[in-house]
Amino acid sequence: MGLALIVDDDADAADMLAALCSAEGYHAATAHTLEEARRKMVLQPPDVVLLDLHLPDGNGLSFMSEQSLRSNTQVVLVTGHATLETSIQALRLGAADYLVKPVSLPQLRGVLSRVMPPSVMAAEIETWRNTVDETGRFGHLVGRSACMRRVYEQIARVAGTSVTVFVTGDSGTGKELVARTVHDLSRRRSQPFLAINCGAISPQLMESEIFGHEKGSFTGAERQHQGFFERAHGGTLFLDEVTEMPMELQVKLLRVLETGTFMRVGSTVERATDVRIVAATNRDPLAAVAGGALREDLFYRLNVFPIELPPLRERAEDIGLLSAHFLASIAQKEGRAKRLDAMALERLQRYRWPGNVRELRNVLQRAYVMAEGDIVTAQWLPTNGVEDAFVPPVAAAVPGGADPGAAHAPQEEGGPGASSGQLRVEVGTSIADVEQQLILRTLRHFDNHKERAAAALGVSLKTLYNKLKAYESMSADSSTR
Repeated sequence: MGLALIVDDDADAADMLAALCSAEGYHAATAHTLEEARRKMVLQPPDVVLLDLHLPDGNGLSFMSEQSLRSNTQVVLVTGHATLETSIQALRLGAADYLVKPVSLPQLRGVLSRVMPPSVMAAEIETWRNTVDETGRFGHLVGRSACMRRVYEQIARVAGTSVTVFVTGDSGTGKELVARTVHDLSRRRSQPFLAINCGAISPQLMESEIFGHEKGSFTGAERQHQGFFERAHGGTLFLDEVTEMPMELQVKLLRVLETGTFMRVGSTVERATDVRIVAATNRDPLAAVAGGALREDLFYRLNVFPIELPPLRERAEDIGLLSAHFLASIAQKEGRAKRLDAMALERLQRYRWPGNVRELRNVLQRAYVMAEGDIVTAQWLPTNGVEDAFVPPVAAAVPGGADPGAAHAPQEEGGPGASSGQLRVEVGTSIADVEQQLILRTLRHFDNHKERAAAALGVSLKTLYNKLKAYESMSADSSTR
């Protein structure tokens, strides 16, 4: 049974908190000044201190920075004058959480359930850091690059607090994985983690999904429904693509973040919620504010602790590690291990990855299926365009140093300067001509097997059919002239 020390100059408030702590299984002691609190902490260090912000002989925030608190004691700030600034300052000084007076039993119970000695959390974080060096993994994230290590350090700093996190980055960079890693390293890990994509739900249904609704509150509401804030109570709620949320709902979200209360659709009863918010967007948030897609006050309420994820093209050194991770995951499901050869890995590292890590995963799934043996070759991997699709132009591809000016267009297989599996092109040839010859050559290479040709070209089967149909139309037009 732990010891809770309540530091509050209001005797009635201190006794009330002591009674609540006792009901939760703690031994409780009270102190009405900072000096009295110091004496009691020397005699018996508490497991948790519920610390009032304003006391007769000092300020609770300054007390938190004292040497006497740098132990396994967890501090929860309790105040009737909470502001976003003081709360953030307290969390940065090491507070485990904060409570706003009047404190209710559910709020206190939620905070006490998450109390964990700082030394335990520090040991866990150190273990995760060592895992990066050994396996390249940090929670749900994979990579050893310098930019990813900066992200890991930010997660390690913020996970143990209750601070709202705002993750930004291109689509496919892994924003939800950041949110899950923050949750798994936090004191809320035993409680729910729920994710909602604000851009994937119709505006008419979003309020009901987020806040819930009462039976009969609208047509089709045949039963009571608990929303995300209710179901995520005590845990973490991930709001993906928050800039896609309708403006009228952003107002209600702001109120929940400020007060910790909400109402179901069709209800007049306020409900308390204890949820840690991790929000994300693939847009520039300041541009979203300027463009009217995101309320400025909501942006500043969400952007307490920003984390920016780098695109995959800026961490090419992680592609080998990510590829091995994805191929191992696929092999576990399919029952057969496959690996990349050196040329395939080089192709992946040269590619620009507009779809980021998500695109890499999808590309490897397709390449795994198309590879006949245990080796995944470059044959099934995408390129950045024609510059990677054929041998570079001119003399380097011409046997015997032939005059590069002899060819003025992509040459057919068997033509001058061409060799099996290669396509030469002269500088100045139009992109459309090069694309047509590349598609037709690839189709012949695979004996007119359109699915394999499409996979090799990195396009969908529908796109290939449309291209071939267009070429047939062009050929028919030219023959009638």
